[in-house]
Order: sequence, then C-alpha cells, then structure tokens
Amino acid sequence: MKLSLPVMIVATAMAVPAVADTNAGMGGASVADLSSNVPAVRSDPNNVNYQKYETRSTTRTYTTDAGARSVASGSYYQPSSGRAQMYRTYTGTGGSTNVATTNRTTTTRTTMKRKYYLAHPFFQPTEGMFGSITDLGYVGASYDIGLTLNPNVLDSMSDTSAKWTMDQFAVKEDFSYGITDKLAVLIMGRFDTTKYKFDWSSSSTPDDKMDDSGLNIFGAGIQWRFVDNEKWIGALSLDYERQQDVANEFILDLKAGYKVSKSTIYGLARGWLLLFDDEIYGNGITNSNGETFFIAYDEDAKTTFFVEAGLGVFSVLSEDWTLNLEGLFGHYDWHNQASIKGAIGWQPNDWFAMELYAKTSFYDTADGKTLNAFYADSDGWAVDTGTGLVAPAAYTKIDKYREMSFGGRIIFYF
Repeated sequence: MKLSLPVMIVATAMAVPAVADTNAGMGGASVADLSSNVPAVRSDPNNVNYQKYETRSTTRTYTTDAGARSVASGSYYQPSSGRAQMYRTYTGTGGSTNVATTNRTTTTRTTMKRKYYLAHPFFQPTEGMFGSITDLGYVGASYDIGLTLNPNVLDSMSDTSAKWTMDQFAVKEDFSYGITDKLAVLIMGRFDTTKYKFDWSSSSTPDDKMDDSGLNIFGAGIQWRFVDNEKWIGALSLDYERQQDVANEFILDLKAGYKVSKSTIYGLARGWLLLFDDEIYGNGITNSNGETFFIAYDEDAKTTFFVEAGLGVFSVLSEDWTLNLEGLFGHYDWHNQASIKGAIGWQPNDWFAMELYAKTSFYDTADGKTLNAFYADSDGWAVDTGTGLVAPAAYTKIDKYREMSFGGRIIFYF
C-alpha cells in the first residue's frame, strides 16, 4: 500500500466540519412569515418580537334615529340603521319623558411591527436583500496518546506518551443574497491560523510543533426555506466546500421548528459527503528535523460520510436580546461525539446584530480507541523489516479527547 502524508486534518476539523453559518449558525436559529416579509412568530400582543404602536381611544355620542320607539330605561336595542354595535338608552332628568341617547366607544387597537432576528438559526435573506455573517472564533482540541511500538518497524523511541493539542484562530465570512423570499444563495470563505503540538511527557524530549495558516476553506451553497407559517418553519440547504489540500465536501442541512410564544423549538440533521485527496486521513506533525509522526484516523477513506442530529431552542429574552441553545450527537467516521452549544445575541435594530457563542464536547467514543501511527524520516516512511512494506510504527491509544470553541459573530442585513 502506498502511504503518502496529506496536509494534516486535525481532530476538530473532522468532528466539527465547517458549515455555512448563515443557516445556523452552521451553522448552523422563530422567523419569517414570508407573505409579509417578516418573521412568522405567533401574533401574541405581549410577544417581544414586535414593536407596538397604539392608536388613541375616542368616545362619541350619537342620537337615536328619528323614528326610534320609546323604550324603558336601561334596555338595549338595535338602531334602524342596522349598525352592529350595541347602544344603551339613558333616562332624562325631567322624569316625564324618556330621552333616548346612545353612546359608542371605539376599542383600542394595537398595531405591531415584527422584528427579524438575524441570529436566528433559520435566518436567510429575503428577496433582494443581502446577509453578511462574520465569525471570529477560537477552536481548541486535545487528547492524550500512549504508544505501543511495533518492533518490526520501530524498535525504540525516546518517549512513548504525549499530549496532542491544537489551537486555531479563524475568521469566517458568509455572504448571502435572497433570490426570492424562500430561496437564497451563499458564498463563504475562512482564513485560519493553527498551531499543532505533541507535548511529550519527558522533559528531555523536545516538543514537536507545526504552524499552518491561510485561506483554507471556501465554498458556495443554496438555501431553501420551504415552510414558514404561524406554527411551523423548515429549511434545507446544500453547500459545497473545499478544504485546501484535504477534501471536497458536500453538506446537506435540514432543520424543522415549531413556534411557541417567544421561542422556536427545532430539530436538525446534517450529513457530509467527503471526497478526500488521499485514502488516509488523520493528524500528524512534521518537525524541524524533517521527521513525521502521523496518527491515522482512517486508512481507507477516499469517500467518507459524517452525520449529526440534535435539538435546539431559540428564545427572545427581550426586544433586543436572544438566547440559542443546541445539543448535538454526531457520527464522524472513526468516533461519535456529543456536544452542547450556547449563544446570546444582541440586536438593537433591523439591520445589525452581534452574538457571542461557546461550544464544548462532553462525551466522545474516541477515548479508549487504538489507532495506527506511522513514522517517516528524510528517507521516507518506515517499513516492516519482514515484508518491506510501509506499516504502523506504533499503536496509539487515545484518551481524554476534548474539543471546545468560542467566539463572536457580527451580522449585517441590508
């Protein structure tokens, strides 16, 4: 088997692939009644999704029709003009005659203007409008490794345990345009700078480090909000993303939500089709001496599928503040993971919003797994002395697998 080293795909990139956040807030958000170009949230006069404008109340007095018959004090009748309102007679002060007058009070009417919440996970621009979501965030991942050497390939190492860490800072831009109220198109790109490190347990063994930066992800997509009424909302999106020197990705994202008062409770499901540039993907570092240590997550992964599903709730806390909570469980080829995400948003007007978010994994089946690790020096990949073929130099046990991220998003709608 030919084994070549692809540009590193770190654990976080595999477990939390980049998704167009215009949908979510990727990712992946009570929104719009498209017939009126506003979010379709239930019409509750106390609902803070709306700004209220109140008309003044007026009281007017009408006389009875000329031919109206006399009636006893306190009785009700329908005027001959056929008006639908009720009129009440009042008794005059003289006592000898009944003077019928009528009184009608108009009711106060409240006119409400709906507010389109840009941090909503179902957000997409309506016809002729643009949306811009700029995400500035940090992603961190780590796990401990313990090595058991394959003596036919590598008979000794200065250290056999380490902590692998990844620290990544990224700026991601989603720019979308509404073709119709239901259909929008999207382009996106992400610039990131990442530091990888194997921190070996022995103080005498120098850490292996590697840096990488650049426009490493870009793509395009289409968004379809196929239902949006007083109770239900649903959206489907399909994105293509290119992860430089790693893979072509096709991402299908489905969300469906039910609207209750000031909240939308929703479910989501996502699927990834990944077409890798090489058959083997994983995580590794090439150090300053030209030595490479590579942990293979999958050694037969030319085409791979990831899936995840979860539940979320988006709530309006006050007219300008929102809260979004989301729980996910995913299968990412070589491991399963459960995570939770929270985000709080501030939107002072109809065209600008800010959001702070944080996400962490709390369960992962990577713990306890044993993966193959390969070693290469300036002469190439280490081979099995018996067969002469490239073979694992060590068997790597994974422990304490963790992922987390936090950041902020700036959203414009114009």
